[in-house]
Amino acid sequence: MIAAPEIPTDFTLLQESETHFSSDTDFEDIEGKNQKQGKGKTCKKGKKGPAEKGKSGNGGGKPGGPNRMNGHHQQNGVENMMLFEVVKMGKSAMQSVVDDWIESYKHDRDIALLDLINFFIQCSGCKGVVTAEMFRHMQNSEIIRKMTEEFDEDSGDYPLTMAGPQWKKFKSSFCEFIGVLVRQCQYSIIYDEYMMDTVISLLTGLSDSQVRAFRHTSTLAAMKLMTALVNVALNLSINMDNTQRQYEAERNKIIGKRANDRLELLLQKRKELQENQDEIENMMNAIFKGVFVHRYRDAIAEIRAICIEEIGIWMKMYSDAFLNDSYLKYVGWTMHDKQGEVRLKCLTALQGLYYNKELNSKLELFTSRFKDRIVSMTLDKEYDVAVQAIKLLTLVLQSSEEVLTAEDCENVYHLVYSAHRPVAVAAGEFLYKKLFSRRDPEDDGILKRRGRQSPNANLVKTLVFFFLESELHEHAAYLVDSMWDCATDLLKDWECMNSLLLEEPLNGEEPLTDRQESALIEIMLCTIRQAAECHPPVGRGTGKRVLTAKEKKTQLDDRTKITELFAVALPQLLAKYSVDAEKVTNLLQLPQYFDLEIYTTGRLEKHLDALLRQIRDIVEKHTDIDVLEACSKTYHALCNEEFTIFNRVDIARSQLIDELADKFNRLLEDFLQEGEEPDEDDAYQVLSTLKRITAFHNAHDLSRWDLFGCNYKLLKTGIENGDMPEQIVIHALQCTHYVILWQLAKVTESSSTKEDLLRLKKQMRVFCQICQHYLTNVNTAVKEQAFTILCDVLMIFSHQIMTGGRDMLEPLVYTPDSSLQSELLSFILDHVFIDQDDDNNSADGQQDDEASKIEALHKRRNLLAAFCKLIVYTVVEMNTAADIFKQYMKYYNDYGDIIKETMSKTRQIDKIQCAKTLILSLQQLFNEMIQENGYNFDRSSPTFSGIKELARRFALTFGLDQLKTREAIAMLHKDGIEFAFKEPNPQGESHPPLNLAFLDILSEFSSKLLRQDKRTVYVYLEKFMTFQMSLRREDVWLPLMSYRNSLLAGGDDDTMSVISGISSRGSTVRNKKTKPATGKRKVPEAEESSSSDSMWLNREQTMHTPVMIQTPQLTSTIMREPKRLRPEENYMGVYPMQPEHHQAPLDYKQQEEAARQQQERAAMNYVKLRTNLQHAIRRGTSLMEDDEEPIVEDVMMSSEGRIEDLNEGMDFDTMDIDLPPSKNRRERTELKPDFFDPASIMDESF
Repeated sequence: MIAAPEIPTDFTLLQESETHFSSDTDFEDIEGKNQKQGKGKTCKKGKKGPAEKGKSGNGGGKPGGPNRMNGHHQQNGVENMMLFEVVKMGKSAMQSVVDDWIESYKHDRDIALLDLINFFIQCSGCKGVVTAEMFRHMQNSEIIRKMTEEFDEDSGDYPLTMAGPQWKKFKSSFCEFIGVLVRQCQYSIIYDEYMMDTVISLLTGLSDSQVRAFRHTSTLAAMKLMTALVNVALNLSINMDNTQRQYEAERNKIIGKRANDRLELLLQKRKELQENQDEIENMMNAIFKGVFVHRYRDAIAEIRAICIEEIGIWMKMYSDAFLNDSYLKYVGWTMHDKQGEVRLKCLTALQGLYYNKELNSKLELFTSRFKDRIVSMTLDKEYDVAVQAIKLLTLVLQSSEEVLTAEDCENVYHLVYSAHRPVAVAAGEFLYKKLFSRRDPEDDGILKRRGRQSPNANLVKTLVFFFLESELHEHAAYLVDSMWDCATDLLKDWECMNSLLLEEPLNGEEPLTDRQESALIEIMLCTIRQAAECHPPVGRGTGKRVLTAKEKKTQLDDRTKITELFAVALPQLLAKYSVDAEKVTNLLQLPQYFDLEIYTTGRLEKHLDALLRQIRDIVEKHTDIDVLEACSKTYHALCNEEFTIFNRVDIARSQLIDELADKFNRLLEDFLQEGEEPDEDDAYQVLSTLKRITAFHNAHDLSRWDLFGCNYKLLKTGIENGDMPEQIVIHALQCTHYVILWQLAKVTESSSTKEDLLRLKKQMRVFCQICQHYLTNVNTAVKEQAFTILCDVLMIFSHQIMTGGRDMLEPLVYTPDSSLQSELLSFILDHVFIDQDDDNNSADGQQDDEASKIEALHKRRNLLAAFCKLIVYTVVEMNTAADIFKQYMKYYNDYGDIIKETMSKTRQIDKIQCAKTLILSLQQLFNEMIQENGYNFDRSSPTFSGIKELARRFALTFGLDQLKTREAIAMLHKDGIEFAFKEPNPQGESHPPLNLAFLDILSEFSSKLLRQDKRTVYVYLEKFMTFQMSLRREDVWLPLMSYRNSLLAGGDDDTMSVISGISSRGSTVRNKKTKPATGKRKVPEAEESSSSDSMWLNREQTMHTPVMIQTPQLTSTIMREPKRLRPEENYMGVYPMQPEHHQAPLDYKQQEEAARQQQERAAMNYVKLRTNLQHAIRRGTSLMEDDEEPIVEDVMMSSEGRIEDLNEGMDFDTMDIDLPPSKNRRERTELKPDFFDPASIMDESF
């Protein structure tokens, strides 16, 4: 492109004899500085269009001519309905709106331009209006400054950002208006050197404004104007090419047939087109260098996105002029943008280019430079960006397969297993294009072949190979779902898959290995499930969506096709793979997706009988739990009373269960014979039969076979002899559990007799006793099974069983006694709260791999969750949770979430009892420490510090609303004080109580007390103190001193209150008589004075101890201004003494000594208070501080000094646009080097 013309940047009206602009003032100079008058250089005089004919000196209006514009009457040069209102209403066709404006421009172009200028101003949300007087006499910078002053930014919204359907339509109407305006003016008006120069100058100036609305609106207008001009330039280029061909054709004719006048016309036409193209290129250069180059790196992401979106349109529309590295570099740089929406526009712009294969040659250098960046964007933190990056790579792959390396492709392949479905689907399409879309020419002759010889056979094998190589065998459903949209025909070719499994390989064809056959069966099952259920696998969607009529029809057709094919093939497949547990387990799931009616309508009963025979054989051959459960589910799916095949299947099922039950009773009788040692074969037979019965009892009601008696006999014998094999015990417990549950379901659903309830109650309680006995079994697996079943039974038969109007089940309610609760708790402590290494060594002394460790942890978490559920639903006493809560810090990584949720639920049930449980857990830990280290332990030891940290964490869980937890916190302090003074020192009152150090732990909860409650707790503390205790200052008495100080010093400002006071103090100077700032919540005075009516302190406890010398009340100096505390003032001035109550008479020396000690204590307390506050603030950023409820107050939001662009979330240093001094129009015509560093907007976080 050639250099831009010198576009005038002011709005002075043409004088009577002028056809050029008299000023060359730079529009970008907003502040009006450095304004220079133009040197009077005359612009090239363009061709006069129809609008310029008949112009008078005052601007063109004919005397007595029409004074209407767009059909609206005007008053004093301002319309009743301006152009902005017409476009905003959107009722008129944009073509007619533009035509009306052009007519007004032909009559008086200055007034029409004034309306166009106000249109852009008002589209920015500015209420100001540019009058004709301003248009005539004011410079451009003055006009923009005037509009900026009249701009009301209080709301922060403007038409382009306002919500609502009207404003969304306005944005599209705004863009459409600009495009139609240029299209209608492309033959004359845009070349008059007036309209376009004025508009470009206006938009260039507004795009440099610090007002976001001006900048956003003008950038959008300029970019759309540029797009329209690119379209005009493209048309001119086409016309020039056509004219040139016509000229060449005419000139090549022989002289006799050559028309010279036609050659002259073609030459003249080509010259005019060339001139027009030069002018259009100058306009485009002016917009590109004046707006785009500055705004594509604007601080506002929306503005940057507009620029990138439009440059993509230019390169696609007019590739000969714009598709080169000079313009592509801007898109490449901006792919590193911090905002996802901008990166997204880059990718969509590039997709439009790579889609056209004819442009690939021009993109080679760009692809080689930015390919790695595009590949890395497939892992973008914004899922929309990642999806578009994968789609772009798919287009790159289609354009040239050599561009992407194997490593690049592998980076996309693994995304088919992504949990985010759009990303996975895009990766599936990429995978399909790369591996499955190519077809050999020789395949064209076998397109009509089916089964193993069909073209899909090799593709199915390729899919199996890919699945095995990805080594994610548990995620076949994710792979199928990823490719479901793009490879539906391949994935639904079940006939081909069935042929690959059943038919023998052709000559020269390599057969599938066992591993490949297993993978193929798993993939086939996933495709059948996807077709039958019509929704993604778990974790790939937000829920089942409503299917359309077309999708429902497709679903029914697929189920019919599946049933017709596999009703015949499934018995054959089961017969072939009957000994392979993995294959049989997957194949037995297929009948769940059958349309069972087809067995009758299709005359397929013989194949149903064959299927039932195969299932019976598999049950007899296998003892694997997964296989047996799959058989049980298959029988359950086929035993549907709605279909005529029910009787046939029910008879087969009953025969099978009869045989199993008879065999089990016969084997059990021999197995439990007295005086004989059961051999391994007998035990194996009993176990295998019991496994089959248990698997079927899970899905089928086997009550009529009365399995409770034989299982009870088996379990009781195991308790008496103690030598029962563990697997037999585990499955007997599980089978008996199923018996209890099926009987409960039976008495719940139907009208049951009292005898049924009593029989179930007796069986349930006997079973619970058996499980309790097995909790002490030597085998860990047996104990875990007994514990899990016990928790389930206790939960089911708790008081919750009567909810929902089932009062008739009240006789079944079972509450565990204290011995059972203690045994359950002991199991948790012995088998859950253990080290990982200990658990590994317990399993035959073998060290398991990482997967086994995770599985073991998952099992322990389930055990803990089962017991915590009993606590939450008050099945067991809440105080049993103390042993759980005390493990919170030690096992935070493994069970922290479970324990924390249990705390929250128990607090919702009973706040006071929960607080008692928390303090009990701390007391237990304290006692354990005493037993280990004795009473003379070091209070700086890690053990004691760990207990204090746990207390702090417990305190954080109470949140910030002190009123809600007032009674609970007070009760916690009461129990803590009583525990601290419960054990007196055997050496006498001169020595501290044995548990006095517990007060140091209890002080962690002082900040959660209200002011009046702190005074009440302090009075209750005095009840346990003696006069000698108050005078002790040895280290062993420090816990008492620190706890007293936490109650007194925090009486008006605990840690939270101090911090709140600091943040709310501001810079105002407090009056000395002003009350210190307190916490966020102010307590009414009536409530303050009601400490004597506390929830747990009676009137006798409120009396002061007569012999006590009261410690001075502490008031935090942090709440005061620092300048109030002078160096020469002593600390007693800061901590004033409260008026003393009646005290024992003391002599003068005693009083002087007491005053000196109190002064020293006050100084020490001040230093300790400051230190404690600093620690409290520092640990506010500790690792696990999330227990505290969030502070919802936003202290940063202020209506004063609000920055317009603050809400954009940008990471730039300044929100205002601080551009360098504007260049004048002459300097803009020269292409300056671009020193922009793409790293300035690069963010490696995504």
